[in-house]
Amino acid sequence: MSSLFASKKDGKEPDEETPMLPPSFSREDSNISSSDEDDGRKDDPLSVSKHTSAANHAADLFFLEPSIAAHHLQDVSLEEEKKGEGETDTDVESKPARRSSKKRTSKANQSLYTRPLVKEQESFFLDMTEFREGSVPQSLIIALVIGIVCGAAAYIYYAMLFGLMEFLWHTLPEKTVAVWLPEYLHWVWIPLVGFTMSILTGLSVVIMGEPGDLAYTIKCVHDKAYISMDHVMPMAVASQFSILGGGSLGPEAPLVAICAALGGFLSRRMFGQRNRNVVRKHTLMGMAGALSAFFGCPLGGSLFALEVNSRFGVEYFEHMVESIFCGEICLVVFRSLSGLPIGPIWTITPEKLTGAEPKDVLIGAALGLLGAFVAYMFTKFHGTVMFCMASFDLLDNKFAIRRALVGGVVIVALGLLIPQTMFWGESEFGSISSLSPASTLENIWPTTGLLGFELTSAGSAFLMGFAKMVAISFTVAGGYRGGFIFPFFAAGAAFGRCLCFLIPGLNIQVACLCMAAGINVAITRTSLATSLILCYLAGEPNAISAVLASSLVSLFATTYMVRMRSIDRLHDSKLCDA
Repeated sequence: MSSLFASKKDGKEPDEETPMLPPSFSREDSNISSSDEDDGRKDDPLSVSKHTSAANHAADLFFLEPSIAAHHLQDVSLEEEKKGEGETDTDVESKPARRSSKKRTSKANQSLYTRPLVKEQESFFLDMTEFREGSVPQSLIIALVIGIVCGAAAYIYYAMLFGLMEFLWHTLPEKTVAVWLPEYLHWVWIPLVGFTMSILTGLSVVIMGEPGDLAYTIKCVHDKAYISMDHVMPMAVASQFSILGGGSLGPEAPLVAICAALGGFLSRRMFGQRNRNVVRKHTLMGMAGALSAFFGCPLGGSLFALEVNSRFGVEYFEHMVESIFCGEICLVVFRSLSGLPIGPIWTITPEKLTGAEPKDVLIGAALGLLGAFVAYMFTKFHGTVMFCMASFDLLDNKFAIRRALVGGVVIVALGLLIPQTMFWGESEFGSISSLSPASTLENIWPTTGLLGFELTSAGSAFLMGFAKMVAISFTVAGGYRGGFIFPFFAAGAAFGRCLCFLIPGLNIQVACLCMAAGINVAITRTSLATSLILCYLAGEPNAISAVLASSLVSLFATTYMVRMRSIDRLHDSKLCDA
């Protein structure tokens, strides 16, 4: 397909005196070949690189995961393969040619870490008129386009999801079940919708194919720099059915996958980019835009998109500023179209924190350690669940409907007993943290469930938190698609409220937010973004010191727990411990 813009190389040789820098800063990846341009799924990003030993060395040197380091080395090998095409041993000067080839290979391997993408090449005017690759003007223009497109895409997803939720969980039952059945039988609506959506979730996977998940998205960012467009529709459909069925996964991961795919697609097809690192930048712009729009917090959302790509810190931090800028654009577009305000959405207590004390940091650190332990126990439990699923051969997509029904049984049963466990927890967080009655729940109908469960004591709050963690596990194990950020937030709020009952005088805001941060960071590895998002959505800026301490302690405490990078990795039964 023809491009509207074409990149122009400056043709300059790399500076031999450039100091050695970590690859995430000074990497210039090879160009994407025509075979990579195919949006099909034949390019499996989960394949093992042949440069394993070199990757392990690079990983040890730069504190990278071997799979990521292998990707950087693979980029250079691809570039050298292209340079070597057409050379044969029948050349007149074959030996000198081979020696020259070795020198070029050595130079290219050295330049892997010493050839940065220059953002300020000459003047702003020349960089803009020539649309130079990686320059600031190019980044600004592409960020504007990606932000607008992803903002519109996020709005379409949001409008469909909440329109269907309003119809299925309010309009339809109030006009049918509420009229035809006595009040004590209204609970039948929960299993009716829940099991129907379970079947449709599994059916969508069988018919449309594997939609992928957050782990797949991250793997594609590292290995291919973009996500294939043929994952967009399967992810959109499967996630909508998953969320409509009351599963404990939210829209954040589907939006990340969809907008990441759009960012990479626009980069390659509309702007004709071929440099892998440039395409990756635009893919990250899409991810940042999705989370900024969803959370309403552009700084926290954009940082989350960058942090989630690494087990410790911010991966591809050279693209941070452009990604945040794209997040701002996407936020404006999405919030303008949806009419949603930009601001806090939770009120934990009527009185806000007026300040912070040094002891709050220590309390936050202790709560972060406790949250990390809860997350650790969750991964062990989830591993057992996945092992059982694998034992019954339910992880094969051929049996996706059966698998979804198994998960749906637990989701519906918990929803009937404890209605607060249904859905992804964005609105439920406010009800849980403030101990509001079940009648304030926005999504489920009827709000009383089967038994009229209420949060009134330490025991009920603990039971709520425990049940939410179980619901998250079976939602993932059932093959539902969605994000687990808000579900972990909701579980953390319940555990925080339990501690407030047990420890009189413990600050409610600090307890709920720090427990939420500790659990989420242990799983997602996003200490900076999680702290910003929680304090922003709760409208508690003075809690940031305690919440950040909780996040950092949880991050350090779970550093060597490799399987805790993402619970989506536990879809692979080989990673599950019985």
